[in-house]
Amino acid sequence: MKKSIDFALLDSPPSDDDVPPMSWIVGVADVFDDAVPRVFVVTEEQGRNGYGHTLYLDETEARRLRTALATALREFGADPGT
Repeated sequence: MKKSIDFALLDSPPSDDDVPPMSWIVGVADVFDDAVPRVFVVTEEQGRNGYGHTLYLDETEARRLRTALATALREFGADPGT
């Protein structure tokens, strides 16, 4: 089983031509021999499909990433949401 949950196409940051437009995808998959569902995160340069990097995160790692993203948002005064 492999299911995409969300994705986004990102423009380069303003005034920084060295950073290419990127995309990310988040989903869930049980593609390994142990059949344990994992969250996957793919990042890749737009137009270079198949050349990105994929993280497969178990429940603990996915929660740790969620906490880290919320903390990073708080660092610059943004509401991390729920």
